[in-house]
Amino acid sequence: MASHRRGRRLGPSVLSRAAVTVAAATAAVLTAQSGAEAQPGPAGGAGSSSPDEVRRQVDALYAQAETAGQRAAGAQEQQAALQRRAALLEQRLAEEQQQANDVAAQLGALARSEYEQGGTIDPVVQLLLSAHPADYLDRAAGLGQVDSDVAAHLAELRYDERRVQRDSTAVTEQLDGLERLRHSITTDKADVQRRLGRAQALLGSLTANQRAFLQQQEDDAAQAAAAVADQPLPADDGPTSARAAAALAAARAALGQPYVYGATGPGSFDCSGLMYWAWRHGGVSLPRTSQEQAFAGRRVPLSEARPGDIVVYYRDMHHVGMYAGNGMIIHAPYPGARVRYESVNDMPVVAVVRP
Repeated sequence: MASHRRGRRLGPSVLSRAAVTVAAATAAVLTAQSGAEAQPGPAGGAGSSSPDEVRRQVDALYAQAETAGQRAAGAQEQQAALQRRAALLEQRLAEEQQQANDVAAQLGALARSEYEQGGTIDPVVQLLLSAHPADYLDRAAGLGQVDSDVAAHLAELRYDERRVQRDSTAVTEQLDGLERLRHSITTDKADVQRRLGRAQALLGSLTANQRAFLQQQEDDAAQAAAAVADQPLPADDGPTSARAAAALAAARAALGQPYVYGATGPGSFDCSGLMYWAWRHGGVSLPRTSQEQAFAGRRVPLSEARPGDIVVYYRDMHHVGMYAGNGMIIHAPYPGARVRYESVNDMPVVAVVRP
């Protein structure tokens, strides 16, 4: 079964990455990232580089931008979790502070009652008690001047105060972490925009005929991939579960939707956002980023990939797609391109994951 499926895959000679990656060229980056500031790329001025050289440089910029985009998405996920924890901590801190205040008030009432009934608390320090009950009772406890009822409340107050101090420190740490994450997100998003601006400038250096040629390559490769993907699957090469089948159906429904950094559907996607959205239709909640998705299931060899499996690409795992059968994946490729089929072998595979 595995060898049969492997034999039907299309390799780089049929759908080469060099032919398919850059051609979304013309309207691609220009439309999807119109707000990015164009900067001269390393190629220099217009017409100073061949289309192949521009394609290579743009591929590299897209990969770098996608890596930064995945970092930003991961930081945003952490930020949301930290915000939830900080809110819960702040609520708990308020409740603990109120409890400590209530116990302190009870202590003051007990101490005054003891004094009024002829107890041993010196009247000179009663004024201290009204202003600083906790400080006074600490000293009184040390002198053995507190009866058992007051001592019990005093122990409770000390416990409450320690909890307030501990949770106050935790809230501060959470808020500091949030500030660091916000800075990280801002930095990574700026990195994405900077690299996309450079890609835009490089693509703009091509002539209209060169861009049309690249676009034609893109269209031809996409049509060839779709034709292969549409071939019937052998009975033993289908999804391994109903959940995988539902995820695959959702990914197919997303074909033609645009790539947008940070998007998780339904109208646009980045690479990991498409996996996240599709597998939710299968009842599985995946992590948000490609790096986390690489560990979100059981690893299987590429030769045993089945429809619905997640295919992870590149050493830093910054890109993912869904295996669709017949040697094809469905993925959101890069800015300006749309969700499409492509050969599973057109990029370096580092893992295949079955959620």
